[in-house]
Amino acid sequence: MRMVVVGGVAAGLSAASRARRLDRSLEIVVLEKGARISYGACGLPYFIEGQVRSIEDLVVYTPEFFERERDIRIRTGCEVIAVQHGRREVVLRSGERIGYDRLVWAAGSRPIEKAPGGHILNFQTDEDAERLHAFLREKHPRNTAIIGGGYMGLEMAAALRARGLEVTVFHDATTLLNREDDWLTKRVAARLSRCRIDLRLNTRAGSPESLPFDLVLLSSGARPNVEPLVDAGAETGRGGALRVDDRMETSLRGIYAAGDCCETNHVVTGRPVWIPLGTTANKTGRVAGANATGARERFEGIAGTSIVRIAGLAVAVTGLSSQQARREGFSPVEVVIEERSRPKYFHGRKVAVQLVADRNSRRLLGAAITGDDGVIGRINVLATALAAKMRVADLLSLDLAYSPPYAPVMDPLLIAAQQLIRVLE
Repeated sequence: MRMVVVGGVAAGLSAASRARRLDRSLEIVVLEKGARISYGACGLPYFIEGQVRSIEDLVVYTPEFFERERDIRIRTGCEVIAVQHGRREVVLRSGERIGYDRLVWAAGSRPIEKAPGGHILNFQTDEDAERLHAFLREKHPRNTAIIGGGYMGLEMAAALRARGLEVTVFHDATTLLNREDDWLTKRVAARLSRCRIDLRLNTRAGSPESLPFDLVLLSSGARPNVEPLVDAGAETGRGGALRVDDRMETSLRGIYAAGDCCETNHVVTGRPVWIPLGTTANKTGRVAGANATGARERFEGIAGTSIVRIAGLAVAVTGLSSQQARREGFSPVEVVIEERSRPKYFHGRKVAVQLVADRNSRRLLGAAITGDDGVIGRINVLATALAAKMRVADLLSLDLAYSPPYAPVMDPLLIAAQQLIRVLE
């Protein structure tokens, strides 16, 4: 039995590793389009900023490690351009055909807009980061335009500003980070302004070639890499990502998908969504790899929990914003509070907490937290609350830890829940 995995980063290698643990006799081959595997793409902005010395520092495992320690064959520089499921073969750009008994598709995503090169660049992969790093070193640009106000675009705005460049961000919507949240956008915009980053919301930048900047970064979103499977007959959802069941199997029997190329179930709405995140890639990869060996594991879904650092400000979200909740048929109510992350005498800094709940069921629907301190632990509590389908009263009754070096006696989460209960009453 041979399992072929397409994609050698988070989802693909999680799938291959899980499959190997469950089946020592299985032949496993991983096909990766690029030259590296197992690198932390989320660390690339920090490589550009200078906090990470080398891209090689972001590499977790080498092909040699997988082959030596896990008996998994890794082939880099192998781009799959077609899947012939009737013959159980994948076709490489080189023309080579590789047979499979089980296939895990973990090919990730790619930029919506492909950069032509020169001073107009994409920023998504390790190769993109190397090109940008070389451009900065050799051309010494003074200013840059960033097209797109998503996670990567804003992280890169801060990274390039830290390097001394003048930065302008063009975003064609009125809200940032794909959140549809005016409150959150105002918080982020205020921090960007403080760092002298020019944010232009609801503004189309026009042709990248016509922009009067030394450097233009295209970061206007991504699309899933699914075409070979779609051509083979696989179904996709509304966002164009592969449709899978809770075992991560596509509509083509024996083909599983994981990571940025497929949908997942949202734990709040119960409906499929496409929210590409590294944490999701690792978890869906494990389930896909297990089930490709014949196991019966399930992936329960996601809340879209994420955190990003934007010019020093931690911005974390989980679940739905009010506008997203309303579109999904809920009757949302929200509150926003601002409290200290620790007591004032222990140098606590302000943390802002937004909670969203359904007026009818009083169930928690989503949350956002911003601050310079004390953000990640609190958003993880709220993500857990969403997975448990807690009501606001359940959240208020949580027994959260208190000690002056770490938290105030009345945690900001409890204060926010208390305020939201008053609104609901």
